[in-house]
Amino acid sequence: MLRYVLVVAAGLLLLSCSKSKPENNLFSDETLLRIADFQDRRFSDSLLQFFDHKVAAYRRAAALAYGSLQDTSAVEALGRLLYDLDSSVQKAAAFALGQTGGSKAFSLLSKANLPYAEFQEALGKTASKNVAGNVIENPWALYRLTLRGLAEPMHITYAIGFLDLANSDDTRLAAAHFFNRCPIAIDEAENDLLRCAENDSSVFVRMAVVQALRKIKSKPVLQKLKQIIEHDGDYRIRVNAVRAMQSFPFDETSTTLFNALADENINVAIAASEVAVQVAKPQACAPLVEKARQLTHWRVRANLFDAALSATNHNELAEEIVQMVRLSENPYEKAALITALRHTPANYMFVGEQMLTASTPVIRSSAASSLIGMNKHKLFEKSMQSRFLELYQKALRGNDAAVIGTIATALVDPVLNYKNVISDYQFLYEAKQKLSLPKDNEALQPLERAIAYFEGRENPIEVKNEFNHPIDWTLVKTIPSRQQAIIKTPKGDIVIQLLVEEAPGSVANFVHLSSTGYFNGKNFHRVVPNFVIQGGCNRGDGWGSEDYSIRSEFSTRKYKEGSVGMASAGKDTEGTQWFITHSPTPHLDGRYTIFAEVVSGMEVVHRIEVGDEIVSVELIQQ
Repeated sequence: MLRYVLVVAAGLLLLSCSKSKPENNLFSDETLLRIADFQDRRFSDSLLQFFDHKVAAYRRAAALAYGSLQDTSAVEALGRLLYDLDSSVQKAAAFALGQTGGSKAFSLLSKANLPYAEFQEALGKTASKNVAGNVIENPWALYRLTLRGLAEPMHITYAIGFLDLANSDDTRLAAAHFFNRCPIAIDEAENDLLRCAENDSSVFVRMAVVQALRKIKSKPVLQKLKQIIEHDGDYRIRVNAVRAMQSFPFDETSTTLFNALADENINVAIAASEVAVQVAKPQACAPLVEKARQLTHWRVRANLFDAALSATNHNELAEEIVQMVRLSENPYEKAALITALRHTPANYMFVGEQMLTASTPVIRSSAASSLIGMNKHKLFEKSMQSRFLELYQKALRGNDAAVIGTIATALVDPVLNYKNVISDYQFLYEAKQKLSLPKDNEALQPLERAIAYFEGRENPIEVKNEFNHPIDWTLVKTIPSRQQAIIKTPKGDIVIQLLVEEAPGSVANFVHLSSTGYFNGKNFHRVVPNFVIQGGCNRGDGWGSEDYSIRSEFSTRKYKEGSVGMASAGKDTEGTQWFITHSPTPHLDGRYTIFAEVVSGMEVVHRIEVGDEIVSVELIQQ
């Protein structure tokens, strides 16, 4: 009996020890760490030496690294890895060649003719127009072609076949997104797309197909979209159907759109109000205003006011909106209402004042965008140009990087004709002196374009972050391979699993920021229905960053529902902002770092709205 107790006790002790000791990540292997560090530092020559290593895992890691480096000088060497004896190395090389692109990469891929999906997709990323017709065997290859504007009529026929229910969900999903992004007419696929919208077993296939239906302006399609908006059980499919209505005459869609404003899911109502902004006619002004006054949700209401002002000049409504801006205590509501005023140039002084003096960044940046909208509006009078220029110059002499970057876009617009008005553009150089890299990368890009425009140069100075903020490998080694984090919000908790082995720099950055409480109290500043929720901005408007940047870490992982990615202003400009996807977004694959995935709490993600707080982000102790 005593022996039995001792055995059980020993077993429990071993079990408790095994539970308390987290699983190490692969960077306990110093060679893999060196490869990852070379990738982060963009040391291309140092990575090449691993292409001949006897260990396949090292060859694979080095090849994958070029998916982020995208160094054209390594294309030949990557081509040799297509003949590696290890299939994982071949797939990694194909991925890297696809990421790098170019005719040489396509030639090497074509000669290798590998039987892998990664290979076919890489062909779609690299094929030129004169050979695009030969890329037909894989639905994701077709999708990559159409993203690059290279779809041909023959591809429509193949994509229709890929929609067949006998194919896998992944195959049908690729075909659905092909039609959603296809730049040529897809009318011949009408019956097949309608069938998928009605009967496909995958909600993700259906939502992509429904959005693709906007390209076919027939009565059966319009009827199907109306049925979906009224009856479909998944709000994301209803959102896409609402957006597709934008392609049809407002007279035929207005009743459905107005009904959608009362949808039980606020994302559908927001989408309907956004469509109204794009399609509203003058006769809809009164109903839009009446509906806006009935509704309580600030974002829907602001969009409807925006739609009403876009449909007709309404001075009294504009004054009402000005008063609402003054009275609101919600900075995001203020920003949305100021955006609506872009249709009323007569209110430029009020909007300009908000741009220059508001205490909240999101109000200042929204006011700057609204002012440019006024400048482009048909009601803008030429006599106003000097006064707008005065406001622009004041903005550029200020200290708000987002406002500087936004206003710079107006100065380079040839339609606005500021090049013929401004004789002394010294203020542009003064504005540049206030900005620095890497923090102000996003604002410097349009400012450099403005400087080049006024100097008469065709090409602006490239805005590129130099290497800074190396990966903290000591921290990385302490992060278990299956480490999870919990994002606490007033609407519930979101649990994500960090992908430290695929994106060590991004994960280390996220872990460090979380441990210092950086995200606590910040807001989700961007929510696009059935696309993303985004947070981590220190300004609360999407323009925020810190005095460092990290590098992009692209992998073969795909964006699906609940993928957590790093926001950026271009390759290697990531910092503190991140987003979570509502559904698959394949156009982001290989372009935005995926560093985590949601493992629980997607229902919370779907409920998050602009302005909702990130209460805290904490690691879950293992």
